[in-house]
Amino acid sequence: MPLGDKCNYLCPYFKCNKKALMITMKYMKGNPYKIGKCRWVGDTCITGDCQYAYCEKRALLPGNRCAFAMRRKEENEKEEEYEEDEVESRVKEILSKKLGGKGIEGI
Repeated sequence: MPLGDKCNYLCPYFKCNKKALMITMKYMKGNPYKIGKCRWVGDTCITGDCQYAYCEKRALLPGNRCAFAMRRKEENEKEEEYEEDEVESRVKEILSKKLGGKGIEGI
């Protein structure tokens, strides 16, 4: 999946038109991690900056951004706003009960 809002070559929807993407395992201090190599150039894959890169779901935006990641980030922000409003209304309700029904405006 995307790294932040950037496209990732490990995403199942990321493809190379030249069919030059090769995923290999590299070891650093005994820990394996996957790295994408371009067989055509012979170097690491530069993902969305390459002119031959595309997304099967058409989610690759200019500047190597992923539309799925942008949408997910917007949904998370909306959920956080909703939770804050819910907590705020609950706090107001508790305070009004403690103050004998006066409400926060009466303070």
